[in-house]
Amino acid sequence: MWGVYWMPLLYLEGLGLIGAAAGTALYMGCLVALIPVMIKYRQLFISQWRVLLLSGVLTGCAFSLYTTSLAYTDVIRSILLFYLTPVWGTLIGIFVLNERLTMTRLGVIICAFLGLYAILGSGGGLPIPRNLGDILALLSGMFWALGSLGLLRAKQVPVMPQIVSFLGGSLVISLLSIWLIGSPVQGPITAADWGQLIGFLGLFVIFALPMFWLTLAPARVLSPAKVGILLMSEVIVGAISAMMFSGQPFGTAELIGTILILAAAFIEVRGSATASTS
Repeated sequence: MWGVYWMPLLYLEGLGLIGAAAGTALYMGCLVALIPVMIKYRQLFISQWRVLLLSGVLTGCAFSLYTTSLAYTDVIRSILLFYLTPVWGTLIGIFVLNERLTMTRLGVIICAFLGLYAILGSGGGLPIPRNLGDILALLSGMFWALGSLGLLRAKQVPVMPQIVSFLGGSLVISLLSIWLIGSPVQGPITAADWGQLIGFLGLFVIFALPMFWLTLAPARVLSPAKVGILLMSEVIVGAISAMMFSGQPFGTAELIGTILILAAAFIEVRGSATASTS
């Protein structure tokens, strides 16, 4: 589901909402649909506000930055840079959760950084982000790894309040991005556009809320590294869908980066399976 998430954003871009503005519209639509959840769990929001604030801001920051990045760089670059998440999750596991630095985890880190080099160093220069979208996508993966840790530590909070918190954090960060980057709305939105937008947001809510539940529920019981790895199917779906439908270039560098980042996930999965059997 995440692998085709860029498609509704492309549609909103056609209506004149770019980057953070598109994200803001999506989050507001989802939050309106979740008003009954806010009413049902109002006491929990009051009692657990510190926990929800931490996880909501971190995961929301990740989601918002990722959404905005799709407007400023190629779809496949944004997806691949976000999916360096297993590296940050592995490092969090080592330095925060006191997990051992095994040869498997070292292999994960090496493969992922080679993939980073392939993506960012394809022009022959230093492997550093070349535009705003690259920077936002790279930061979004880091924040998701931190946010996953926050979700793991907030497992006593039900999933639906976590989703509200997640969307609230995304909305705040998107509004902040609009303030910092500037107004990303291109031209006036007509009455007909508003009708299309409202109808589309209704359809997006039906698609997005199950996607958010399926993303956040596992993050409450699995380590950040494992969450990042299990979400790696987005890389495959995103790469194929972007190559087929986005009209954006997908060259040798992107292919090598995809293979290396997927290899990092494969190494970690095989290592975890071996560890659990032994």
